[in-house]
Amino acid sequence: MDIASPPEHSSAAPSADGLAPLADHHPVALARLYGQPLFKIPHDLYIPPDALEVVLEAFEGPLDLLLYLIRKQNFNILDIPMVDVTAQYLGYVEEVRSRNLELAAEYLLMAAMLIEIKSRMLLPPKPKEGEEEAADPRAELVRRLLEYEKIKLAAQHIHALPQEGRDFVQAQVFIEQSLQPRFPDVSAAELQAAWRDILRRAELVQHHHISREALSVREYMSQIVRRLQGQRFVTFESIFAPAQGRAVLVVTFIALLELAKETLLEITQAEAFAPIYLRLTYTPA
Repeated sequence: MDIASPPEHSSAAPSADGLAPLADHHPVALARLYGQPLFKIPHDLYIPPDALEVVLEAFEGPLDLLLYLIRKQNFNILDIPMVDVTAQYLGYVEEVRSRNLELAAEYLLMAAMLIEIKSRMLLPPKPKEGEEEAADPRAELVRRLLEYEKIKLAAQHIHALPQEGRDFVQAQVFIEQSLQPRFPDVSAAELQAAWRDILRRAELVQHHHISREALSVREYMSQIVRRLQGQRFVTFESIFAPAQGRAVLVVTFIALLELAKETLLEITQAEAFAPIYLRLTYTPA
């Protein structure tokens, strides 16, 4: 049910029959139920007792509740007053059991242990064989409480430490490790496309000749080396002479591949789809 606040200019009290005051001769809704306005307070309005519930403390288990009761009242944990602690504990368990029976199961087990310790303290102690004094019935409970408190304090200390993603984030900075420019590698497909472009242009300018000519790959390898000597970079297209015909182009291309295979020639490209350049990998004497 949504409560609607009245207008600020309206200060009239509800009428005797429970109707909302009039604002400019129009009724004002007191509340809304399932989206419908209510102009009159129902006479059979019933609010169940458990409609509003306030939880003051939340505990993680029976030991947490016991430790809370002891520390809150400054009891000596080595000399627990079982009468007071048991009474307070049972009062809390009874409150939990009335609302959540499954949650109260583990608390009931601790309650039974407290009642047993309380009853053993009321009975005269009986020392075991070989013992001068009877053991304190609270010893096991005190040991468990001290261990739990130690672990709880350690967990709180760990939780207080800065955590990545909650308290801080890692800064990421990219640092270029190498100052030397690294050119992209020339793939076989790019070299093949450049070669097809050379052939296409050669077919446009060549003339038909019928002749037989012996071409030497080694000779053209030497010509390419002499062509590249003294120059830093030479374009891939400038090595070829399309006017000399397809045969010369093929031999020149094979000579290029042989020089690259023998690591005498380097084929580079500044970026994708950029011109392809050639240079010698050594400096001639």
